[in-house]
Formats: sequence, structure tokens, C-alpha cells
Amino acid sequence: MEIVKIDKLVPGGQGIGTLTSGKKAFVWGALPGETVEFALTKNKAHFCEGNVVKITTNSPHRIEPKDPCYLATSPWQIMDYVYELEQKSALVTESFHQQGILSLSTPPSPVITGLVPVISPVPTITDNKSYFYRNKMEYSLYWNNETSKIQLAFHARGTHRKLPIEKSSLERPEIFQAAARLVAGLNAEQKSARDYQSLIVRCDQTGGTRTGLFKKHQPQVKMPTLSDQILGYTYTYSPNGFFQINLPVYELALRTIKPHIKTTKVLDLYAGVGTIGLSVARDKDLTLVEVNQAAFKELKNNCPPSAKPILARSEDVTDFITPDQTIILDPPRAGCDPKLINRLIDISPTCIIYLSCNPITQARDIAPLLKKHQITLCQPFNFFPRTPHIENLVILTSR
Repeated sequence: MEIVKIDKLVPGGQGIGTLTSGKKAFVWGALPGETVEFALTKNKAHFCEGNVVKITTNSPHRIEPKDPCYLATSPWQIMDYVYELEQKSALVTESFHQQGILSLSTPPSPVITGLVPVISPVPTITDNKSYFYRNKMEYSLYWNNETSKIQLAFHARGTHRKLPIEKSSLERPEIFQAAARLVAGLNAEQKSARDYQSLIVRCDQTGGTRTGLFKKHQPQVKMPTLSDQILGYTYTYSPNGFFQINLPVYELALRTIKPHIKTTKVLDLYAGVGTIGLSVARDKDLTLVEVNQAAFKELKNNCPPSAKPILARSEDVTDFITPDQTIILDPPRAGCDPKLINRLIDISPTCIIYLSCNPITQARDIAPLLKKHQITLCQPFNFFPRTPHIENLVILTSR
């Protein structure tokens, strides 16, 4: 057990403070300004991690979480929603600052070289729905020795220990109801939790659900496809593949992107099943690149005859990049390959639209692009309310 005062939140979602020994402490369940007692989960030479056990001084932004399991799924249930939005904008700013990219309100110091002023992130955009928004959830199955029955569960944060749950407020109600029905069926058949790896449930915007029960040491179950409309266009996708989990806020991001596409030619890299390029540039000379075989199959199904899908790694098709294009980037959390970034610097396309689920790697990728481009928009979106995850949109135009 340790005691620490929390200074701020870090991009991972924990509060950070400094112990009397000088060691940094990263603490789940703590807010800036709070003094907390926490149980250690990791103890290294220069830092430690842990979970809050007792709060000595409460933040005025602290609220009671809806779910007992909140730390496993949505650790930011402990703060009011306005404060969450403010913190996400601040974390985007910090990520860019760490790459030497400063907001206009923070002029570069004359003793520091290489700092590039850019537009500050504006307030995080939301549809104001902070619960019951997820259209996909993965559950573990827990065996209750007292009742000899299976229960839905999540893994306790940072451990393999399962937490049985009776409710969850993050996913759409149709999802939890479908999962509960499936577990009731397993119990009626007197099945054992030890035989199963996980349970995935996904629903479309109309509330129709698909469930996939995955057995241990068995091939993955193929789940029937779903379809949804995004900006009036219909997309089919696999429930256990990649597809946005908060479509209403995703549509807000797409509506923000669309006016910035002013070129005839558009290249959509890391395209997935194609929802960005096909939603905002369907009427353009559109090329979409995706490397995952399953996602590419769905991309081809979603493409109209005028669009050109390509199965390849985005960094391997850099010859497709031309100066008169708009480039769309939506890479995984690791960000873009340096080979691709270097090609973008060399060619300097008219516009680069970069949507990211990791502002840290996004800022890393954007810093070198500012040699030939300028940021015209930096806009966070709250795709993942009550969690520390941030989606950030940056629009760059050639100088």
C-alpha cells in the first residue's frame, strides 16, 4: 500500500503522482488533485502502478460509477462527463506538445528550436450519449462454485482474474440481453465455463444481434454478417472483425472530414472495410488499400464499381501517392510506417486527413509532415465515452 497526491491524468488513463521516494506512481481510479491510498500491482525501480483503495481528498469532479466492474471496462466512470471531455482535449494537446508541436496559445520559447506552432485542439465532440453506446462487447465466462452456474464476467484490470457481473452500462442493452440469454441457455444445459474462451455479441443500429461463443482450443466461430448505414450508405461487415463501435459519433467525424476533400483523386490507406473513403469520397476517383484478407473481402463487397480496392500494405503502395491527391490515413494504434511518412513528405499531397485512435503516435507521425504541410484542424471526438481512449482528427494541407 502507498499514499500519493495525483497531479494529472496520463494518456493511458491513470492518474500520476510522485511518491516521497521520488518514484512516479500510475494509479487507476484516481483523479487530479486527489490524495489516495492505492494497492501496488507493479513495482519497478523508477515507477510503480496500482489501484485506488481509499480516497483521502476527493476531486470535485468525482462521481459514483454506474458499474461495480467499471475499472475493468470503463475506468473513467468516476468523473463527470464535462470533465472527461476537457481531459481528452488536454491529453491531445499534451501528446502534440511532447513532439515539439505547440498550440498557438503557447508560443515557442526562444531558447528551444524546432518547435512548430499549430492550431490548438478544440473541445472534444460528442453526441452526449455517455453510456449504452457500444455496438460490440466481448465477455468472459465465470463459473460460480456456490450456484454451480455460469455468469458473464470481465477480466479485472491488469490481471487474469475474472469478475462476475450482473449488469454493464457501456454496451447497448440489446447486447447484454443477448449475452444473458445465451448464458441462461448454457446453464439450462448444465455446461461448464471452463470449456469456453469468450463470448462476443454485436448489434446493428436497429438492435439486431449476432453472438459468437468461442470454445477453448477450437477454430474461431464464423459469425453471420451484419449491415449498417453510415451517412446513407449501407455497409456489410463481420461482427467479430473491425468495425466502428460508436456509429453516431463516427458519423460526426465523417461529416467533419467531408468538406475538406476538394481534390478529384483520393487515396484511402488502412481502409478497413472502406467506411471512411466510401462515405466521404464515393463520388471521387477513389482508391482504397487494405492488407487484412478478411477486411479486404468485406471492402470489395462494399465498393461500388467506380472505386478501386487494393489488397496490400499501405506502406507498399507509396507509388500511388501523387501531389494532386487527398490522402486518408486511419492506421492502427502503432501509427504509420516511416516509409509511408517519408513518401508523404517527398510528394507533399494537397491534403492529408489523419484519423487516429492514438494521439501519441499520431503526433509522432505528423511532426515531420509539418516540413511541407500545415495543420488546419485538430479535432478530438469522444468515440469511447467513460474510457481514456481518444479518437483525434487532424487535417493537413500543403504549404
